[in-house]
Amino acid sequence: MRTRFLLVIFAIVCSIQPAIADIILPDVNAKYVSINQENPTRDVGFVVGDVLDRTITLTIKKPYELVKESLPIEGYEHRYRGQISGIELVKMSTEETTHSDGATYVLHLRYQIFTTGKLAKPAALRAEIIKLRNTSNTEVVQYRIPSYSFRISPLSVFGSVKLKEEMSPFIKPLRLDATQDRLQLGISIGLLSTALLGLLYIFGVRAWLPRMGAPFAKAYRDIRKIPDTDEGLQKAVARLHTSLNKTAGSILFSNNLDDFLQRKPAYTPLKQEIEKFFMLSSQVFFEPTTASHVGESPKVWLQIFCRQLRDCERGLIPNIKSKVSH
Repeated sequence: MRTRFLLVIFAIVCSIQPAIADIILPDVNAKYVSINQENPTRDVGFVVGDVLDRTITLTIKKPYELVKESLPIEGYEHRYRGQISGIELVKMSTEETTHSDGATYVLHLRYQIFTTGKLAKPAALRAEIIKLRNTSNTEVVQYRIPSYSFRISPLSVFGSVKLKEEMSPFIKPLRLDATQDRLQLGISIGLLSTALLGLLYIFGVRAWLPRMGAPFAKAYRDIRKIPDTDEGLQKAVARLHTSLNKTAGSILFSNNLDDFLQRKPAYTPLKQEIEKFFMLSSQVFFEPTTASHVGESPKVWLQIFCRQLRDCERGLIPNIKSKVSH
């Protein structure tokens, strides 16, 4: 009965006169209390009217229990260094979870700033003191929730400001978020690389590229080096015959061309060009005095034709009207 009476008196004192309730009591042994704090993500740049939220999680082990009447009181404007701080606890809610060896209390504290000044000034959310009771006897001890320091900024700047002198060590460097820019840059580089590789593959003549060592790719490189003479034209025609025969797997003539196109349908778009090549071959080797029927320099036409065969060889659609570049 005596213990209950004392607790009732203590609760009345705490609720009526907070200043008197701040009686200095022995500190609880640290092994009975553990704390976890969630403070505001920044500690500068607050102005009058701003709200600061704290979440304090306390785990109190037996035989101690929380004296709930000692929790911070809403609307109580505390003092900082003897002066009214201008910071008020405007809202508080608690959550309690009991377990076998004690209880866990989650305190949601919301403070609001009601002060300002001409210059940035330090401030703090006070070190709240709560009371704990030993359930095995009448002992009452206290536990101090750590304070949280921050700075309150003025709403406007008075007079001239020297940036070097006004730079606060509490202000973190401003960093622009470049995530989207880096993503777009990476996509652009990827697309550009793909396009360049595609152009290199289509127009390239280097043997180290994929499928660049196929018969018509080699023939195209060889024919470009052959001089534009009658002897060179014969070498170019013979070189292209070799590639056609290697691709067909047998000696290819006009009489077995349809069979070749059935087995290699990729070359079907060039059927007329292949027939024209056989006519040019017959003219070069057996009728050298007759006029060319290809309508232009036979050597240039052979280069274009061989390049079209190379496109079919790579699985591309040949450009029948393409012109060769020197």
